[in-house]
Amino acid sequence: MNQIAENIAVIRAQLPPHVTLVAVSKTKPIQALHEAYSAGQRDFGENYVQELEEKAQLLPKDIRWHFIGHLQSNKVKYIAPFVHLIHAVDSLKLLAEIDKQAAKHQRVIDALLQVHVSKEETKFGWEAEEMLQSSAQLFGFSHVRIRGLMAMASNTSDEAQLATEFEQVHHLMTDLQALHPERKAELTVLSMGMSGDWPLAVAHGSNMIRVGSTIFGVRTAAPI
Repeated sequence: MNQIAENIAVIRAQLPPHVTLVAVSKTKPIQALHEAYSAGQRDFGENYVQELEEKAQLLPKDIRWHFIGHLQSNKVKYIAPFVHLIHAVDSLKLLAEIDKQAAKHQRVIDALLQVHVSKEETKFGWEAEEMLQSSAQLFGFSHVRIRGLMAMASNTSDEAQLATEFEQVHHLMTDLQALHPERKAELTVLSMGMSGDWPLAVAHGSNMIRVGSTIFGVRTAAPI
């Protein structure tokens, strides 16, 4: 078994069966993704549109591609034909563009609303109150299906702070389900937790984790 396969096996052994592992493969070479694929991994996360496009053309078609980076509206058209899940929807403008491009391909694209929960101003996302107040508009598109929430916690080793942030997102999901009970069956995905904090995220309700360096090793700058 190669190192990548071993790393995936170690993570899966610790994961509850209801939690989806997204292998964050940005800047990793095609060979590394092949090794993960051979180990049974099917969900891959990418941050850059051009890199995702190129990898999707070169790798097996049953891969579920997750776009996990900050997505610009003018780039949506490039991934609309095939993307499985867009994680970081942070505006109505972006939702409208995803809806427009999905309609062109006669698709309904699944998406997650990004919550701004960390203490860092550089992070994107909706504030909780703003999301709840805008929720009727958020659910008003016919070619985008909002499946849940995504959040990036603060970059800190303070587990109490991380736990508080994860719990806030979990509560927001519950509030959103209560506000729109007709959507509860669709609102099931809580994408929280990365290499350094995913066990804590899972303990606080996450059912989708995004793990890169623990699988592929420390990231380098060169894509593909």
